[in-house]
Amino acid sequence: MDRGRRQRIVVAMSGGVDSSATAAWLLEQGHEVIGITMQLWDAGGTDSGQGHARRCCASDDLNDARRVADTLGIPFYVVNFEAEFRRQVVDDFIASYVAGYTPNPCIRCNQKLKFHHLLHKAHGLGADTLATGHYASRRITSSGVPQLWRATDAAKDQSYFLFTMTRQQLSCLLFPLGSLSKQQTRALAERHGLHVSHKRESQDICFIRGRDHGEFLRQQDGRLLQPGEVVDRSGKILGQHRGIACYTIGQRHGLGIAANRPLYVIELQPETNRVVVGPEQALYRQQMTLHDVNWLGDVWLDQPQSLMVQIRYGAAEQAALVEPLPDQRARVTFAQPQRGITAGQAAVFYQGQQLMGGGWIEKPQED
Repeated sequence: MDRGRRQRIVVAMSGGVDSSATAAWLLEQGHEVIGITMQLWDAGGTDSGQGHARRCCASDDLNDARRVADTLGIPFYVVNFEAEFRRQVVDDFIASYVAGYTPNPCIRCNQKLKFHHLLHKAHGLGADTLATGHYASRRITSSGVPQLWRATDAAKDQSYFLFTMTRQQLSCLLFPLGSLSKQQTRALAERHGLHVSHKRESQDICFIRGRDHGEFLRQQDGRLLQPGEVVDRSGKILGQHRGIACYTIGQRHGLGIAANRPLYVIELQPETNRVVVGPEQALYRQQMTLHDVNWLGDVWLDQPQSLMVQIRYGAAEQAALVEPLPDQRARVTFAQPQRGITAGQAAVFYQGQQLMGGGWIEKPQED
């Protein structure tokens, strides 16, 4: 961003300290700031006939965002994306579980809502740029090409969640917290007198927050919580499960089976409603295939490249060879076998600190 030119910038405000500090920082830089909160999930009504006190963009979060905007003296709007969120994020989340995948709705929300619908709203307000409170960094090369880089604070880096954006979208996005630590972010909010400066972070999926994960899925699609068999790799029945949506690859505890050695979930079979377990070594794979690969690197992925690959948020990146395949797919071969590669999760590519792209992990093919 050109620090010498005053810009009109829309900030996606969630009511938390990160997005609030983002708005405050941009004001300090002399920009015209507009706050927007997305209404994504029914904040006070019912869901499948059940009332709940805490929901995504719940009324208290919305009120926190409005109060921050009032404190900063900036315009504030609420946009209703409930229908889009339900169709593009929640329905996708449920369908993924039905198909035996482990979804990541936060990435889908960024892709479908923030970097598409909300960016469009920002342009409609006359802003060239949309800013968010993500811990990541956008850089512009001397030739004007936007790049996405990890945040300075490795413990807070959230670039993993941003890999789906296009270069055109990236050129219109800004992540002011990329060079700050969480402590510095809270200090910035406190300096501006923002009441959310010490607000706790939520680690839950936003539309399930404060509720039982299994019960939410049961309400949405009863197929997800149908009891079935727990079997070993030979098909021997070892016990009964509570519904495949309650399990994830690599899980050891809570299986409800007795065995003379540790067993782990190694496969979910929605077509037979079975949970397959096996020894820990069965969790290790050296290769995986990705679909819907998105590329942000400077040189197009048209031939194999040696990159570092991260297979889940918080996991250490690992050396791998990434080979392009037809139809936006790619094959990833790791230098060393990796534990718990999970279908439905994102695999993100890095070269040094720069994010080069990523894709969605497919189920392994039968041998």
